[in-house]
Amino acid sequence: MGNALLASPVEYLVREDGQRTGVVLRWEDYQTLRASVPSDPDILVNLSEPELQTLAEGMLSSRYQQRLDELLQRNREDTTDGAAERELDRLLEYVDHMNVLKARANYTLQRLAETKEPYG
Repeated sequence: MGNALLASPVEYLVREDGQRTGVVLRWEDYQTLRASVPSDPDILVNLSEPELQTLAEGMLSSRYQQRLDELLQRNREDTTDGAAERELDRLLEYVDHMNVLKARANYTLQRLAETKEPYG
């Protein structure tokens, strides 16, 4: 995207005192710029592609996964107490949040790939 915009001459709107107040873009440059700025609330912004990939492929740490497995087994055996049930609920909520972030990272990567195709 940056190269396409830099190749175009940039025109500024300037006040009488010389202060730049606006920029005039070719329609194609505007469309390119607009495509690079997400308006979709599910897109994760300010993350690099490697960061998004890492997040999309992220896993529960082995410590949390082991504890989750233990609590799920105890729950199946009906041997959990109130504290263990609350801990299980917190871990399951954490997993749900993590899955939402992973889905948003995958979605963001997909959208990035779509915006690169016409211009790449």
